[in-house]
Amino acid sequence: MRHPVFLALCLGGAVGLMGCQKASDAEVDRALKSVNVIDESNLNDIMLTVGDPNKSVAYFRKTAAENPDRTDLKRGLAQSLVRAQKPQEAAAVWATVVADPSATNNDRVAYADALLRSNEWKRAEAELNKIPPTYESFERYKLEAMVADSNKNWKKADSFYEIAVGLTTTPAGVYNNWGYSKLTRGEYAGAEKLFFDAITYDPQLFTAKNNLVLARGAQRKYDIPVIKMTQTERAQLLYTMALTAIKQGDVQIGKGLLQEAVDTHPQHFEAAVRSLDALDAKVTN
Repeated sequence: MRHPVFLALCLGGAVGLMGCQKASDAEVDRALKSVNVIDESNLNDIMLTVGDPNKSVAYFRKTAAENPDRTDLKRGLAQSLVRAQKPQEAAAVWATVVADPSATNNDRVAYADALLRSNEWKRAEAELNKIPPTYESFERYKLEAMVADSNKNWKKADSFYEIAVGLTTTPAGVYNNWGYSKLTRGEYAGAEKLFFDAITYDPQLFTAKNNLVLARGAQRKYDIPVIKMTQTERAQLLYTMALTAIKQGDVQIGKGLLQEAVDTHPQHFEAAVRSLDALDAKVTN
């Protein structure tokens, strides 16, 4: 007669053990999930800086498709698309990110950046206008300056460039953009100074070196300034200076600079040789 009671106790004990086992499994699952989130977070960070941006795009596209409610994965996809030089696709993804309630002002700045890269200036300006003035960041003011430039609002552009420079420790690119803005306005001396500033912060920035030569050439300063450069760069800068001189009617100076560019280049400088030959042919005719 005791067997049913004993059986019931055994079954009860088994159920209890099963309950403990289930509770233990749940705790393990939670712990594993936490570890997976940490691992995934690390992986996401790694994929945002991986050497091949297309691999980053493939990773985030697949992961975001598997987790359509994850805004952080869409954000990673958009950032990867920008790195892969696919700004139009990036802008489309950023549009879904900023529509999410969890979106930040930084997301909207990134969206505006993708729109600018897609040559959607008015749309980018509209997005920047949605950001409260209390939100200040280097990226925001850099974009604001570029938009003001496009609208030829020089006073506002200068103000935004100045703010942007103060918000970064690597302002070379901003100084170069600001200098180019001055160059297009015909403010050559101001542009020259800003290009010098850009090179001071980044001696490897060849674009700023080339723009510096353009600014000096526009003032008829036909000498290469004392800046750090390779022999090849010097030849290319001489070529730029030569074309600037010729464009301004100083043909003989330009011809001499072309010859110097040809002599300076460590290899055959085809473009300079062609320009020199064209000048000689014109004089002969």
